[in-house]
Amino acid sequence: MTSNSLIKEFKQSLNYDYGVEIENANLKELYNSLGKVLMGYVNKDWQKSIHSTSKRVGYLSAEFLIGRLLYANMLNMGVIEDVKKALESKGIDFNSFEDVEDAALGNGGLGRLAACFLESAASIGKKVDGYGLRYRFGLFKQSFVDGFQNEEADDWLKWGDPFSFRKEDESVIVNFADYSVRAVPYDTAVIGYNLKTINTLRLWQSEAINKFDFKAFDNMQGLKIAENDYKAEEITAVLYPNDNTYEGKKLRLRQQYFMVSATIQDVVNKYKKISNDFTKLNEYIIFQLNDTHPVLAIPELIRVLTTEGLSFEDALAIAKKTFNFTNHTIMGEALERWPLGMIYELIPAIGEILKMLENDIRHNLNDHRFFIVRDDVAYMANLAIYVAGKVNGVARIHTEILKNDTFKDWYEIYPEKFVNVTNGITPRRWLLLNNPKMAKEITKLIGDKWPTNLDSLVNLESYINNKEFVEAFKNIKHENKLILADYIKKHEGIEIDADSIFDIQIKRLHEYKRQLLNALSILYIYFELKEGNLKDLPKVTFIFGAKSAPGYYMAKAIIKFINEIANLINNDQEISSRIKVVFVQNYNVSYAEKLVCACDFSEQISMAGMEASGTGNMKFMLNGTPTLGTLDGANVEICEEAGKENNYIFGATVEEVKEVKNNYNSGAIINGNLKLKRVVETLVDGTFNDNNTGVLKSIYDTLYHNDTYLVAYDFASYIETKLKAFKEYGSNEYFYKCLKNMANAGKFSSDRSIRDYVEEIWHI
Repeated sequence: MTSNSLIKEFKQSLNYDYGVEIENANLKELYNSLGKVLMGYVNKDWQKSIHSTSKRVGYLSAEFLIGRLLYANMLNMGVIEDVKKALESKGIDFNSFEDVEDAALGNGGLGRLAACFLESAASIGKKVDGYGLRYRFGLFKQSFVDGFQNEEADDWLKWGDPFSFRKEDESVIVNFADYSVRAVPYDTAVIGYNLKTINTLRLWQSEAINKFDFKAFDNMQGLKIAENDYKAEEITAVLYPNDNTYEGKKLRLRQQYFMVSATIQDVVNKYKKISNDFTKLNEYIIFQLNDTHPVLAIPELIRVLTTEGLSFEDALAIAKKTFNFTNHTIMGEALERWPLGMIYELIPAIGEILKMLENDIRHNLNDHRFFIVRDDVAYMANLAIYVAGKVNGVARIHTEILKNDTFKDWYEIYPEKFVNVTNGITPRRWLLLNNPKMAKEITKLIGDKWPTNLDSLVNLESYINNKEFVEAFKNIKHENKLILADYIKKHEGIEIDADSIFDIQIKRLHEYKRQLLNALSILYIYFELKEGNLKDLPKVTFIFGAKSAPGYYMAKAIIKFINEIANLINNDQEISSRIKVVFVQNYNVSYAEKLVCACDFSEQISMAGMEASGTGNMKFMLNGTPTLGTLDGANVEICEEAGKENNYIFGATVEEVKEVKNNYNSGAIINGNLKLKRVVETLVDGTFNDNNTGVLKSIYDTLYHNDTYLVAYDFASYIETKLKAFKEYGSNEYFYKCLKNMANAGKFSSDRSIRDYVEEIWHI
């Protein structure tokens, strides 16, 4: 691609599609035309990949949080600098495309992991295609109103979607008991680094089978037409509809079945063009189920194969060779269970197959501990473990908990099924793209192989005490902090000091992730400063980014609490020059790209034993940020790689958590620590205004009487470690820890994760 050819095609696209010259085009027109031109350059290679008959993996996930594709695609195509020069020669600001919003087709780590895995597979030349749902509106667009989370529709398609292509001729029909819908695939190219391989992300959109019933309209039944259209289209209208009601749960079940039915039908249809021997289906494709959301794919494959003339027993045998299962949690609420009555109400054929699977497990195992259906409830995790060839956790400590606790009985009879594949992140997006100056500095020292061989970062070890490199690291970090400060001012209207410590916690808002613990610590520091203590505390900016599920009452209460703390501190003229609190709105992948390379301390403070892995911790590590956290999830392996002494670790371990919970009295701990008690009392003493909703009182009651995640227990250790970290900030010891983490981040490349899947599970 030359600059001249790019500009020529760019002009032609703008003229043809919008009737405008390049100088007069608006951002939306520029974005869509540029995307279209770029896709034209890779289409030939993409088509070769699509029509390849080599064995591949189908990665089924309810979420794919891919973020903005424009910059990432240009980077992996190797044209980012050429495109930048070409656009700027025409007076177009290359950075203006940052105003194009993300497609929020995921909730957090699960969806971002899926996106990293697809990019890594393409970058190391493995055939892995994604299958999911094309939500009309993403998770939701978050704003704060009086400190409360406000949700609005995330209309990501208003910008257009130049990177996906509608494949009308490959549509399939998905049947429910009450009505049927059309599943229309939209394909997006997953471009590997340096165009190594181009795979496909196929997202299904639900539509009415007959888009317009002329006879009904002619009979003045327009409302009936609208109702039928809505029933079909609501399935992929929104990611994770609120399931606090029976109807909400039914819609989630529809979503999950729609996704897997469309995918299984699609794969079987393509396989039939090659062979009629379904016993060899696993030589054509194998499926990785990304958590329990797509587990209904197992009975759906059995259903489809039986309609092709196979017996249940033969179909099950094929399923056992075709499916593998990734578990992402130990939390019961996330190990999905569906009322059998609801399944029969919507998809009775699947209900029958689940009963047959239950009979099969009783016949083969004859042990009451093992079941798929019990008390008229279908257990998705049990189904996945029984059928899947391999079951993997996503960090070593997580996998050990699965084997020794969550799925202990299953592990006893199927030890060979359980393997660990620690999560990872793509170094292309999370260092090369989001932190380009740091990437250039690294390349200057150790060469340009590290983006596809992250282990080579260990060669930075010999430069950790090099004054020139340390100074370059400091300067680049400060530049990144200035960029983030400008971004926050633009998007939040809040000014922050780039010379202050940036203490950052960005992740989905959940009680076990303990944003509440962080909030209480900030209040503690505030009161200490008010009393004239902590005189040597450096300036600190505490930054949060998180969305709560719309129906998650306690999580939304914690958001309100943090925003009230921010309001208190930021408007206190005496204190706001020393500490500040910012809760960024509508946290997404693009925001994360700015945050992870500007961070000084990475808050990873979940209660030990709760976080399956985490990937935010890896992104921060890769960008040279020490972890302030517990020995939970991948934090354990981060400490092994970079050294526990080079991070800031506090709190109860997994073993200690079990001991503490046997006789835990959070109220006694709070009452026994006057400074903690003062902080907790602000929830009810009138310090904050919760608009007479009672949400802050609910947090207070939880802390005193139902402190499930040991916030009170870990508080003292957390404060001590946090203040120690702040005291060390800026010292030679601190920067040594930063560089030690960066140099030892190699293990956490998603390239390594994919290779582990290939060797341990997929064998492609």
